Amino acid sequence: MRLHRNLVFTVIDSIKLIFNEGEYADKVVQKALKRDSRWGARDRKFVAETIYEMVRWKRLYNEIAGTKSHYTTENVWKNFTVFAVLKGYTLPDWPQFEGTPERRIKGKFDELQNNRVFKESIPDWMDELGVAELGEKHWSKEIEALNKQAEVILRTNTLRTNKATLQKKLADEGIETVEIDGYPSALKLVERANVFRTDAFKSGFFEVQDASSQLVAAYLDVKPGMRVIDTCAGAGGKSLHLSALMENKGTIIATDIYESKLKKLKIRTRRAGAHNITTKVIESSKVIKKMKNTADAVLIDAPCSGIGVLRRNPDSKWKLQPEFIENIIKTQADILERYSKLVKVGGKVVYATCSILPSENELQVKAFLKTNDNFRIIKDHKVSPFKTGYDGFYMALLERIS
Repeated sequence: MRLHRNLVFTVIDSIKLIFNEGEYADKVVQKALKRDSRWGARDRKFVAETIYEMVRWKRLYNEIAGTKSHYTTENVWKNFTVFAVLKGYTLPDWPQFEGTPERRIKGKFDELQNNRVFKESIPDWMDELGVAELGEKHWSKEIEALNKQAEVILRTNTLRTNKATLQKKLADEGIETVEIDGYPSALKLVERANVFRTDAFKSGFFEVQDASSQLVAAYLDVKPGMRVIDTCAGAGGKSLHLSALMENKGTIIATDIYESKLKKLKIRTRRAGAHNITTKVIESSKVIKKMKNTADAVLIDAPCSGIGVLRRNPDSKWKLQPEFIENIIKTQADILERYSKLVKVGGKVVYATCSILPSENELQVKAFLKTNDNFRIIKDHKVSPFKTGYDGFYMALLERIS
């Protein structure tokens, strides 16, 4: 396997932006892929995947390279050299690779496999938290699964098409997909591709949405004609799914504290043909009070640590801090307390996170039920990355009984 100069230099520049400027990896990758319009699919794949790999394995590569977390240009090259050697690339005759100790790199890699914080490339505090919450054995399996590259999963937009038609349309555009058992609207890409360039995407035939995430809206068991509130809608992936499940009948009120996210949802609703979604910015507690006791169903896709989605957001490992998790647990409790009041008696609430930590999931629900005896839990579901190969999620279905 050969390395090409312009691609490698793009990776080096991108890594400096992520590690030194604190930019988000997904945004940096988007920017990097626009650098040269002449790049083919293989070039773009190398750039995107290498950036994510270097972010994912930052601590491991840094330890092997001995660069002490200082990301000068020279040190980023040393980290890239570790990546290239471990991936089996033939090192070209460039000054940056002069005197590369390939045997030492491979030996150091083998040596570090006995220490989980290096083997799985995670901060000490995250490892300690994972062990405390899940136990040594379970955490080891989960973090190993969370270091694998995320697959691309699509959700068929049944307001526009059906799964068989979408599969054929994508195949006509050169994108092969397979169905996933147990996920009625999901298609998995056989090989990664830029699906956003397809006519199928422009026609609103699908959304990119992980298989686990596709379970959440369905868990609320909505019906056409209902009044549903999506309380932390963000850019609205689950609102769009709710709209499809409700066959565009009834009302979905998508709320969020960030107006910019809801603006993105408005664009997505037009493409998807979802006409029963209205957006509402939560500017004050008055907005929430006005909606009390009005909904047949409420979705609370709560803000969380995001530990369940590290596969697709590997830079979260380095951006997350222990204090954030402590604070988000308090925020989740507050959100569940306030937003659960929006549902009518006899109505349902789904509390969901993309975390695998019990403190953000079943323990939150348990604490809520202890102080809210007018609710009961019908069922809950944990999605394990190591058991399923998909993102880590939790969802609990609650019913208001009085």
